[in-house]
Amino acid sequence: MSIHSLSVVHPNAKIGAGVSIGPFTTVEEDVEIGEGSEIGPNVTIYGGARIGKNVRIFPGAVIAAIPQDLKFRGEYTTAEIGDGTTIREYVTINRGTAAAGTTRVGSNCLLMAYAHVAHDCILGDSIVIANNVNLAGHVVLEDYVIIEGQVGVQQFVRIGRHSFIAGGSLVRKSVPPYIRAAREPLSYIGVNRIGLQRRGFTIDQINAIHEIYRILYVKGLNITNAVTEIEASVPVSDERDEVISFIGATEKTGIVRSFQALDNGN
Repeated sequence: MSIHSLSVVHPNAKIGAGVSIGPFTTVEEDVEIGEGSEIGPNVTIYGGARIGKNVRIFPGAVIAAIPQDLKFRGEYTTAEIGDGTTIREYVTINRGTAAAGTTRVGSNCLLMAYAHVAHDCILGDSIVIANNVNLAGHVVLEDYVIIEGQVGVQQFVRIGRHSFIAGGSLVRKSVPPYIRAAREPLSYIGVNRIGLQRRGFTIDQINAIHEIYRILYVKGLNITNAVTEIEASVPVSDERDEVISFIGATEKTGIVRSFQALDNGN
């Protein structure tokens, strides 16, 4: 363990073996940092932070500050970061509120500089969030989501596994698994074929996913009729069931729709 003499670490903080903490960093009481993690200079880690093993946190990051939520009343909550995750410069991750009790970032994620993760967000594993992405409260990102830079995600939105959000997007509705979303308003633009291939999905699996979204987005059906046809015509698979389950769980926010080009004559 290496703690720089110019840092301030509360004696009750639990610091694992092999942790390094740079100068001008503050670590409050009720903080846990797992073994092998590297905490850079000028980092602020507030009480309630639970940081896993082999996490890298770069200068200027602020972890577990109180929520920017007027409903917060000082209740005890946490902010969790999983093993092997990298937090780049000036990322801010707020604690949870009474609603969920925690904000969680999974394992092996990369949060690039200036990203913000608000209260009660739940992020899965192997997620990449590029520069200046802002997640509002209660957002859920499932495993392997990739979000390009300058994206804003509205509160309570859910983004499904293996999906890809293009840079500069405003995410106002939930994004189903396995797709690419872009344009304004944010819309389905295709299946995330390249990402799925990189992660070992077979051609048959990818083709079945294409068929699911052809029915959902290309045939012009409403959501209810599309789901009925998917259940009737697409063979049972984990991917099919995941998409159907996702749609059912996001009835309140709704899901992104296919892009409809504007009629230049109107």
